[in-house]
Amino acid sequence: MSDQSLEEELAELKKQNTKLKKINDALMQRVEDSGENQYAPYTAFEHSVHLAEQVREKTQTLNETLAKLERSNHALKQANAQANLFKQRFIDAIESISEAFVLLDSKGRIILQNSNFANFWLDSGLPITEGVNLKDLKDLAKTRGIIQRASPGDAFASPVYQLSDGRWFQLNEHQTSEGGWVMLYTDITAVKTAESARYERGMAQKSLLLQNLIDNISQGVVLISSHNKIEVWNTRFAQISQLSPHLLRGTPTTDNMQHLTELDLAQKSSTNNYSYTQTLINGTVLEIKSHRLKNGKTIKTYSDITERHRYAESLRKSESWLRLITDNVPAMIAYVGKDLKYQFTNQVYVDWYGWPQGGLNGLELEQSRVHSNFTKIRRYVDRALEGESVSFTIDEKNKFGESSYLLKSYVPNRDVNGDVLGFFVLIRDITERRKNALALQKAHDQLEVRVQERTSQLQNLNDKLQVEVEDRRQAQSNLVKAKSEAEFANVSKTKFLAAVSHDLLQPLNAAQLFTSSLMERPLEDKTKNQLNSVANSLDDLENLISTLVDISKLDAGVVKADKSSFKLSELLNNLVSEYQQISGQFQVELHYVSSDVVVNSDSVLLARILRNFLSNAFRYTNNGKVLLGCRRQGNHVSIEVWDNGTGIAQDQIKEIFKEFKRLKASQTAFRNGLGLGLAIVDKISKVLEHPINVNSALGKGSVFSVKVPLGKISDLPQSSDPLNYIMDTPVLAKSKIWLIDNDASVCAGMSQLLEGWECVVITATSLEDLQQQVDISHDHADILIVDYHLDDGVNGFDVAKEINQSRDKPLPVMMITANYSKQLKKEVKDSEILLLNKPVKPMKLKTSMLYLLK
Repeated sequence: MSDQSLEEELAELKKQNTKLKKINDALMQRVEDSGENQYAPYTAFEHSVHLAEQVREKTQTLNETLAKLERSNHALKQANAQANLFKQRFIDAIESISEAFVLLDSKGRIILQNSNFANFWLDSGLPITEGVNLKDLKDLAKTRGIIQRASPGDAFASPVYQLSDGRWFQLNEHQTSEGGWVMLYTDITAVKTAESARYERGMAQKSLLLQNLIDNISQGVVLISSHNKIEVWNTRFAQISQLSPHLLRGTPTTDNMQHLTELDLAQKSSTNNYSYTQTLINGTVLEIKSHRLKNGKTIKTYSDITERHRYAESLRKSESWLRLITDNVPAMIAYVGKDLKYQFTNQVYVDWYGWPQGGLNGLELEQSRVHSNFTKIRRYVDRALEGESVSFTIDEKNKFGESSYLLKSYVPNRDVNGDVLGFFVLIRDITERRKNALALQKAHDQLEVRVQERTSQLQNLNDKLQVEVEDRRQAQSNLVKAKSEAEFANVSKTKFLAAVSHDLLQPLNAAQLFTSSLMERPLEDKTKNQLNSVANSLDDLENLISTLVDISKLDAGVVKADKSSFKLSELLNNLVSEYQQISGQFQVELHYVSSDVVVNSDSVLLARILRNFLSNAFRYTNNGKVLLGCRRQGNHVSIEVWDNGTGIAQDQIKEIFKEFKRLKASQTAFRNGLGLGLAIVDKISKVLEHPINVNSALGKGSVFSVKVPLGKISDLPQSSDPLNYIMDTPVLAKSKIWLIDNDASVCAGMSQLLEGWECVVITATSLEDLQQQVDISHDHADILIVDYHLDDGVNGFDVAKEINQSRDKPLPVMMITANYSKQLKKEVKDSEILLLNKPVKPMKLKTSMLYLLK
């Protein structure tokens, strides 16, 4: 029993004893005062005896209890002394521990602590006393920020706490048998500081190595945290983004940096890996790749692919233009490599044979099942691969199984060393032509037989004369009908050729306008060389289309001579100036003897003949000389082109004027031709009625000449070409141009070119489109440029007339068209409109605009 319980029991016993004494005194008083009952004293005495006995018993019990209390109190004092000694020893023991010690009861309240534990919370301002709940103490410490970070423990490590003053403590705890806890807080600040220093040194070294690594990468690299903060970046990234290293070192967020750079920093997709491209304002094309890490961070790389992109885009556009043009040419076109595999086919080619677009690419001629019998064309293929241009006719079946008669031409393609890389295939269906020829021959044969029969019958049977006359009349009627049908077919072919030339030259004109605009800008040498290659390819394509269209027009009889008198020197001077510019390219010396004679001819067609003569002279002459001159021959003048080149064998002179015929020596230059130049010369000479003459000696050189009649000086035009006095070059800058063309790509190309000359350009695809942008009656403009062929049957003449009729002062008008007809030229000649034909050259466009402004 404890001292307190014994003292409480003793107090209770004393209280009862006092109460008994009071009862006893009261009873004794009653006995002494009672006299009525003779037995009352005895009874009172008896009661007192009993009470005295009870008091004695109680007193004895009380004494025994007091004795026990004294003994217990003595034992309690001894136990208390031992407990105090044990407690003092325990306190001395926990005070000797260097760690912070605390003893908790089962409810987490503090029972005992050492001074180190009190010092642990000394500066916290928290009440560290016995009875305080440690969990409440920790929560209050976290709320006040005293405990900055707590790492929960696991089976292998104890919990660790970091205080706001930078100290670190590790907690070791053990549960007591009563359900309480014994806890030791060990100060591990020094260990943590050393560990952090080692970690920071290691991380700094790794960061330095990583930074050196990514700084030597040609790509821009950036590491973005899960909170969109820029953590790591290299020098290339700073250059591409144009962000200062000072800003990037502050680990800014991508949201804050995005408005300072045009570089895309945002996360574009929820997927881990993706890539895309971005084009900057300066034209730089970047390939952006993003890779998301497991920890939520993202690595983005930025690669400059401008050159590769431009080259691929140029190839794609060139291929697109080539595909567009060849698919609209009414002939079957293909290209076969040296390995006899198809590399290109146009739409007409695959449609005729019943293949899908691209289905023949990669297939061999023999395996493609296009030709029913490959042995029939094998010898022609071998000749083409040996470098010879061949043409032949063959009977083949189309996709419907119908037999057709085809005219095929194989033109070899050589590299700069003269080696054959493959050959071009050009096929024309001449079935109708052959049928008509056979029908005509059959009709001719039948007519001769009938004439003989009729003659014999007339001699013998005069009575049948009227019948024969009727038959002749019917035959004449059929002939008139056939002639009418032929004329209708000829007109249809003329319209078709006009449509083809317009539709093919429209996209080509747009491509050349874009190319010319880019060439006038400052570019890198590599880019400029690539752009020159594209421009040369477009020029070659223009020449190819013009040649194919011209040969078709000449065959159809569409081309007519528009003869007039002019000074020959004006024509020859322009040709010499033109070919002097390319003479150095072919290492040829061009000499020229001028002449002041006046000739009567079509200057355009005559110039075409002379250009072919000069081109052939350059083609066949290697490091030699070419002479252009005239020789008077009565009422004619012979315009001659001399060269000291390879020459032509006598048995080949007639062959060179046939279509698709080129000599082997012609492969050193103009490799993109089709062998149609001299064939066109021959046809034009017949249209002009100017005889052509060729003299040549193999190995010594050649002379090509055309005989032109003389003209009269009195027939010379009074007004000179306005372009002859245009070059005083007024300023084009700030000139306001209105352009109407139904082709959006032509509008874009013209706009880009004219804006490069500092003009203010407004483009429209129709008159209604222009009216929505400007007031055509009152707004200021300097020049109106219109296309002849617009949508819905509208032409440029009507549009220009409507605009100028609504204005007080009419606008100077320039019409640009792919229509080369004589009728259109005559209409323009009678008006005040300046006509240019597509594709228009930038210099010609510029001089024409200067003339209109002047």
